[in-house]
Amino acid sequence: MIAEPHSAAYFLDLIQKSRRGKFKIYIGMSAGVGKTFRMLQEAHALLRNSIDVQVGYVETHNRMETAALLNGLPVIPRRTIFYKGKELEELNLQAVLNLRPEIVLVDELAHTNIEGSKNEKRWQDIMEILDSGINVISALNIQHIESLNEEIKKITHIEVQERVPDKVIAMADDVVNIDLPADELITRLKEGKIYPQDKIQTALQNFFQSDHILQLRELALKEVAVHVTHKVDKEVLRQNQFRQERFLICISSNEKIARNLIRKGARFASYYSADWFVLYVETPKESQDKIALDKQRHLINNYKLATELGANVVREKSASVADAILKQVDLNKITTVCMGKPHLNILKIILATSIFNKILRQLSKMHVDLVILSEDK
Repeated sequence: MIAEPHSAAYFLDLIQKSRRGKFKIYIGMSAGVGKTFRMLQEAHALLRNSIDVQVGYVETHNRMETAALLNGLPVIPRRTIFYKGKELEELNLQAVLNLRPEIVLVDELAHTNIEGSKNEKRWQDIMEILDSGINVISALNIQHIESLNEEIKKITHIEVQERVPDKVIAMADDVVNIDLPADELITRLKEGKIYPQDKIQTALQNFFQSDHILQLRELALKEVAVHVTHKVDKEVLRQNQFRQERFLICISSNEKIARNLIRKGARFASYYSADWFVLYVETPKESQDKIALDKQRHLINNYKLATELGANVVREKSASVADAILKQVDLNKITTVCMGKPHLNILKIILATSIFNKILRQLSKMHVDLVILSEDK
C-alpha cells in the first residue's frame, strides 16, 4: 500500500532513505492558518504508532485549541536564559542532541535566537539536529522566505525582519501547505482565535486585509508547487536527460538594485532547481582605492545575502565588463545570464552599444539565454 503524500506514514517512509535526518516543513500564508495545530496532530499520530517523537519547541501563542494538543506529548524542557533582566526560553539544542528522539518538533523556523545562544537563528539549530541524524518537523509563514522579501513588502507594506534563506526550504524532504480561505482566516481573527482582543483591530487594518491574504495565499501555493515539481524531477524523471540550468546574475555596486536582482535570481534558481552565480565586475574606476566606503559596505552586504540564498559569489577585476561576463559564462557553463535594466543617457547608449552587442553576439554563439530583469523601486 502506497502512503498518501503529507501523511504521517509518508513522512515515515522518507526517514528510512538516509542517515541524515529528514526534514518536513508546514508552510502557510500567515499566522493563524493552523500550521502548529497540524504539526501537533501529526505528532499524536506518530506517537500512536510507537514512534519516539518529542516536542523540542512549540509556540502555541496562547491559542487554546493548539495548547490542548500538547497534552500527552513528551516535551523536552526548554533552555532558560536571562537577557536584559528578563527570563526567556529557547530551544534546548544540546538536550535534543543528547536525548536523540527519532523525530523532534521545532516550531518557528525563522526565529532569531536570544543573544548568547550557540547559533544566531533557529534554522541553524535545526541544521545541526538534522546533521546528527534526528528527523525534524517545523513550520513557518511564507513571508519569512528571504527571496520573497521585496514581494512581501510590496503586498503588505511591511518589511519582515526574521527571514530564512531559500536553501533551507530547498533542503526539506516534504513541504506541506496549510491553506485556509481568506474569509475564514479573518473570521478566526475576529473570534479571538489568533491574537488577543486588543490586537485584533490593528491586525485587520494592516496585515489581515482580504487582498493581502489572497496574494500571500497565492505565493504559498506557488512555493509548495515548485517544491513538488523539483521532487518529481529528482525522483521520477531522473532517467531523462534535461539541460541543467545554471544562472549568472550580474550586479553593480548599487545597493538596492543589486539586492533586488539577487533575490530575483534566487527565485529563478529555486524554480529551476539550478546552480547560480552572482558576478560583480570591478572595473578600474571602482577599484578599492577609488570606490566609496559606503558602496564597499553595500557590496559586502550583498555578497553575504547572495551566499545565504545559495549563490556562488564571483568578484572579477577587469577593464571590460563584457569580457568578464563571457569568461564566467564559459568557466561555469552558464545557460542564462541575468542583468538589470540599463540606466543610460543618449551618450552612454551610443558608447555602450558595441559592448552590449558583443555580449549578445557571443552569448548567441554559445547558446546562452540573456534575461533583462526589472528593478523594483
